[in-house]
Parts: sequence; structure tokens; C-alpha cells
Amino acid sequence: MSYTDVPDVTPAPDQVVIDVRAAGVCYPDLLLTKGAYQLKLEPPFIPGMEVAGVVAAAPEGSGWSVGDRVSASSGIAGYAEQVAVPAASVSASPPELDDAEAVSLLVNYNTMYFAYARRAALQPGETVLVLGSAGGVGTAAIQIAKAMGARVIAAVNRESAVDFVSSLGPDAVIPLTEGWAQAVRDATEGRGVDVVVDPVGGAPFDDAVRTMATDGRLLVIGFAAGGIPTIKVNRLLLRNVGILGVGYGEYIRRHPETVDMVATGLAALVAGGMKPPAPVRFPLAEASAALQLLDDGGVFGKLVLEP
Repeated sequence: MSYTDVPDVTPAPDQVVIDVRAAGVCYPDLLLTKGAYQLKLEPPFIPGMEVAGVVAAAPEGSGWSVGDRVSASSGIAGYAEQVAVPAASVSASPPELDDAEAVSLLVNYNTMYFAYARRAALQPGETVLVLGSAGGVGTAAIQIAKAMGARVIAAVNRESAVDFVSSLGPDAVIPLTEGWAQAVRDATEGRGVDVVVDPVGGAPFDDAVRTMATDGRLLVIGFAAGGIPTIKVNRLLLRNVGILGVGYGEYIRRHPETVDMVATGLAALVAGGMKPPAPVRFPLAEASAALQLLDDGGVFGKLVLEP
């Protein structure tokens, strides 16, 4: 990856041009740069799926004006000083948050709000188990579940992350050591959890199924551990539990109206006091180092690039 000059942005007729003040760094960006993502791009290309900043230009009738503070899922090209995105992908940045905090909401918080509200139909008073709780998805999963009135158990793989995860306000923090699944069941007085959030995959998946209560739902968010688990479906039948896929990007391609539902729901939670933890900030020129830190597992919460 190199930091270099590129031609000025030339927007399509339906695109809004944004002066980028913060670009989010997410796990799909890392996979994309490795050629390991579902979308394959031939270099050279500019990665970056999340941006926040101010409108520099907007088409008539778009509803946006120069100077508006906005956030957008850009797909690619967000690691830049300026980006052009479809007007339908743009939303107002919450006034309670700065640009780096606002961009933190995009991929991870949008995905988890969609996962809870649309896929799992999470109800107040239910119990949620979050795997990978120190990462960007895990952070969002804890905070949104708490804001929606759920009880949260956070499973922690990295001992160094315990203090950070505890600061997010879960009701219990359980290390992913031998016997952790039984510890989860003990924390629920043997009942089990109603929802499992799994952005990790790999070995913890089987144990996570064992923690589920009757009518439990396991949300498959991703496979950060690298391994894609399998399951014998008779286990689902006997336990009366379900496994639900969460592919937010694909869902909104088919149902674009969902973007407004998610943005409105998140804005209400932010207005009610939910705020992402302080992001880890890097200069845009050091995007390569930021991605390496993410790859090395050295990030708690969200990475953000600032031009």
C-alpha cells in the first residue's frame, strides 16, 4: 500500500462528493487488500468502506447541501481526502458525535443494529452472549444490546482486553478458557442465552451452541478466526434453536429501504446516550500500519484514519 496523489473525484449524476474527515478501518478492508474478500479487485485500487465528513457537492434533489455533516458506506475508495458516493448511501452524522465517532457507527454498528432488530428480533430482558467482544463488531454488539434493554455476557479471548471490554458495560465478562460454555450457563442460572453474536467462527462455535436456551438464535456475523464452522442440524432440532446469517451489505442491496430503518434506530440510541468508545486514530498516510495492527489483533474497538 502506498500513500500518493490520485486524480480529483469525478462524481456520477446521482453521487454526493464528501470531503473525508474520518475513514473507518474494518475487517473487510483488510480481507480486500489481501485478496481474501468475497469482492475481488485488481490493484491498484483505494480501499475503505466507511467515511464521515462534510458534503463538498451534491446533485439537485438529493436532499444534501454543501457543508452538511454526513456519513456514508462508500464500498471502496474511502481511504482518501475526498470520495463520491451514491446519494442513497449518505446519512446525517449524529450531532452528538465527532466525525471519527460517527464513522465508527457505519459497518459495525449498522450491522449489529440490523442483526438484532431484523434478524434476531431481540427483546428487552433477553440475554445476549457476545464472542470476539473486544473487536469492532463485539464492541457494537455489547453497546447496542445494552441500549436495547438486553442483558449481556461478553466472552473475551485476549486477557489484555478484559479492562476494555468491562468498560463497555456488559453484565458479565467471561474468559474463553476451558469450561467457558459452562460458565456462561452458570451465569444464566442454567437457562442459557437467548442470542449469541459470533463474528469469530472457528473453535468457539460448537461451545456457543451449547450455551443457547430454548428458542435461542445464533447470529453468524463473520469468521475472524479463519475457520468456517459446520453443524449437524439435528442439534438445532433437538435444542429448538436457530442459526441465522447476517449479511447486511447483501440485504440492503436487495432491500435498500432498510438503510433508513437502521439509521433511524441507531440515531435514537445515540440520542439516548449510547456513544462508541474512543476510536484508535491514525493519520491517513499510515493506513498500511493501521491495517497491520488490525491484522495482528492489536486493536480494541475501532480504527479510524484521519486525513
